[in-house]
Amino acid sequence: MSNSEAPKSSGARRTRGAQTAGPQAQEHLLRAADELFYREGVRAVGVDAVVERAGVNKMSLYRQFSSKDELVMAYLDSKDEQFFHYVEKSFAKHPGEPARQLQQYIDDLAVRASVDDYRGCPFVNVSVEFPDTAHPARQFVFGNKTRLMARLTELTTAAGADDPEALANALGLIIEGVYAASQTYGPGCGPILAAPKVASQLIAAACGTTPAP
Repeated sequence: MSNSEAPKSSGARRTRGAQTAGPQAQEHLLRAADELFYREGVRAVGVDAVVERAGVNKMSLYRQFSSKDELVMAYLDSKDEQFFHYVEKSFAKHPGEPARQLQQYIDDLAVRASVDDYRGCPFVNVSVEFPDTAHPARQFVFGNKTRLMARLTELTTAAGADDPEALANALGLIIEGVYAASQTYGPGCGPILAAPKVASQLIAAACGTTPAP
């Protein structure tokens, strides 16, 4: 989350001022915002840097987005779509097996968070940058996390957990812990590598299944 979370390759910087318009300019701007906001932070990156990376002029940016705030919200929309793509891709590996779907997601997250240049969860990063909980960006983050928790609860219920909400909350804590550990201890650190085993034990205890090896 989604995203999601994994960075897109930056590719070659386009020539500043290249003639692009309409949907093409919007695509370039969103790609540039994705790269810069995720890597360097939303507040640290100005519109001039986004324009330069996108290879368009500033007029093109303001034709597509009325303000930087609107660009930030478009960035979050894109990350949200990417995030849930990752989530559902993990779940799809074990159709009809909710306990294994939950485990697979934690397994895949641990792998993703072990990549050397992993920058953590974009939604966590944005929430840190905007202390005002009423800000639209913070509200968006809350919505993303709420939807993830609802999806986890749906699967813990289907898996027959004795307390589906408690198991979903515990898995949510592991997920957030992986995000934080990737930035404090570093990608591929011990706490991240421990996450799948801890999740397995929790799922097994709650659902009466055998822990994954």
